[in-house]
Amino acid sequence: MLSNESLHPPGFSRSNSQASVDSGSMEDFWREIENLKEHSIMEGQEEQPSTPTEPKPLDEGELEAEWLQDVGLSTLISGDEEEDGKALLSTLTRTQAAAVKKRYNTYTQTLRKKNKQSVRDVRDIFGVSESPPDNSCDNHATQLDGTEEEKELPDLPQTRGSTPDGASLNSTALLDGSPDEDRSLVEPRNDSSVSHCMSATESRLKAIPAIPLHSNGSEKPGQSVSNELHNGGYLEKNIPAEAEELSFEISYSEMIANAPKRNKCNKSEIKKEECALTKFFVQKTRFGLTEAGDLSAEDMKKIRHLSLIELTAFFDAFRIQLKRSKTEKVKGRDNGIFGVPLTALLENDRKKDPGVKVPFVLQKFFEKVEESGLESEGIFRLSGCTAKVKQYREELDAKFNADKFKWDKMCHREAAVMLKAFFRELPTSLFPVEYIPAFITLLERGPHIKVQFQALHLMVMALPDANRDTAQALMKFFSKVIANEAKNRMSVWNISTVMAPNLFFSRSKHSDCEELQLANTAAHIIRLMLKYQHILWKVPSFLITQVRRMNEATMLLKKQLPSMKKLLRRKTIDREVTSPKASKVLQKTPSSRRMSDVPEGVIRVHAPLLSKVSMAIQLNSQTKAKDILAKFQYENSHSSSECIKMQNQRLYEVGGNIGQHCLDPDAYILDVYHVNPHAEWVIKPQPRL
Repeated sequence: MLSNESLHPPGFSRSNSQASVDSGSMEDFWREIENLKEHSIMEGQEEQPSTPTEPKPLDEGELEAEWLQDVGLSTLISGDEEEDGKALLSTLTRTQAAAVKKRYNTYTQTLRKKNKQSVRDVRDIFGVSESPPDNSCDNHATQLDGTEEEKELPDLPQTRGSTPDGASLNSTALLDGSPDEDRSLVEPRNDSSVSHCMSATESRLKAIPAIPLHSNGSEKPGQSVSNELHNGGYLEKNIPAEAEELSFEISYSEMIANAPKRNKCNKSEIKKEECALTKFFVQKTRFGLTEAGDLSAEDMKKIRHLSLIELTAFFDAFRIQLKRSKTEKVKGRDNGIFGVPLTALLENDRKKDPGVKVPFVLQKFFEKVEESGLESEGIFRLSGCTAKVKQYREELDAKFNADKFKWDKMCHREAAVMLKAFFRELPTSLFPVEYIPAFITLLERGPHIKVQFQALHLMVMALPDANRDTAQALMKFFSKVIANEAKNRMSVWNISTVMAPNLFFSRSKHSDCEELQLANTAAHIIRLMLKYQHILWKVPSFLITQVRRMNEATMLLKKQLPSMKKLLRRKTIDREVTSPKASKVLQKTPSSRRMSDVPEGVIRVHAPLLSKVSMAIQLNSQTKAKDILAKFQYENSHSSSECIKMQNQRLYEVGGNIGQHCLDPDAYILDVYHVNPHAEWVIKPQPRL
């Protein structure tokens, strides 16, 4: 947990960022720290096998290698042929590409020193000269525009739209290049595996584009997103005058890189007043808005990779190092409730309910507090009865999974204590504490709340699915607690301060000053989550566009198989076609049906769970997803059971350049159809959180 040195209030003068935090909230924080210490002693955690060992320090190269693996670019390290890695590189924006090259450059330099190999520098590959880093605040905007770096990079391959079957992607963009190009770019092959791996990787890095991604879907590079959106692209008009608009259409790091330079940096003050937080709204485009749970697991994995790259590029634009330290390796428990990883709990819960996204035990804690504790004063400040808490912990670990625990005997106070203990004893904190120092530096630069939200938004999108879904449920629960602030005395800042040590924790030792600064920033981040949770879980449109292009590029790369594989596959297909059974199956495939039966501008929507299982829909510029749902509801309105079924039904686009996408009811389907003409359209229930 937290170090013992940090378990007492510090005797120092607070900085400006801490001066505005009221003494009451800080007393809550230190009281929570004392509670953590008491529970740690009570449970004897220092003797448990999950006690972390001091991690072996890693050099910069090893940390950057971990970063490359975390963003889905392990192929740059291994040199393996992997379509996903090449496709990812082909979709990067200018700032994202610069972030990847910076980390790869550090990795190769470290590898060169270790192995004493004459591995070529990334600057030799791209023909650039890097200037020494400038940490001054006045030059926080990155100097990407118009540099030699961009002029030397290859153009972004055009993967949007349909491509003839025989077409191939530009070899300099996504493949390893022609033999002549290989000889000119890569040094003579060394017998060592390191040199060979680096040679393959150098040519693969040619996939990084030189121009920013135009996330509005326009194929005209000069067309601005703002012009397109203001010419009738927005759906909602009733916007409060004091609210500020957020755009999900353009890469956040590109916004920062292209913003005017600041002449002066003012240190930001964290103010606890609710009015200090700007009201934001996000206009729906014709594609609608997408929640994190609306995409398939495979596409969300790509969103996580892109989000981490974008987050790194975002901080790079401010000249802030998103330093990653080696996290403590803590082995979670294999059974029970407390100290068990979220993924393990969900795996066990999904044996009972395959669609569950938040651990059952956590849902029960929410329910117990909501039953009678929402109006209880100081519900999350009090520590509860120590003896009862210990007893309930032991019984939950032993009986919960067998459905033998008696919840009626637990009161809301013990449930609140157990909820905090649940998060505190996870093997790793719910939110990545290693990013807090970068957030501290960002706050010291004095950016607008909008910039802070953008950084937080990317961090949330980069979370594992289990962490993100649990965080969303937790923030929704805390909103119910805060709604009763007049009686329970738990404001947004009170909740944030009390929960900060439980949701952002580090087992490394920190001084009192560092501990307070980390806790203060963590509390501010939780407050931002609570304030902006209505938009925080929505996936930025520019990331969805990149995922579509990744999928398109992957499909094209898979077509470019070696001639022998192509021949073998063609023979296999020929055999299947000649088979009577296979021929019947092929005749029934959706793709064949679409090509032969469905004309342009008409989609066939399938509803396998309804009486009317299929319907051809003629699209026009005003057809929305909810209009199609209404058609099916009308056709199936003859029975009350069908009306009940339609209440939770949503329209999905499946396949093509997306895995699965639950469409916003206000999405204009003709626009989606033009972006993904090869998709299937299915009506089915929306999974619950």
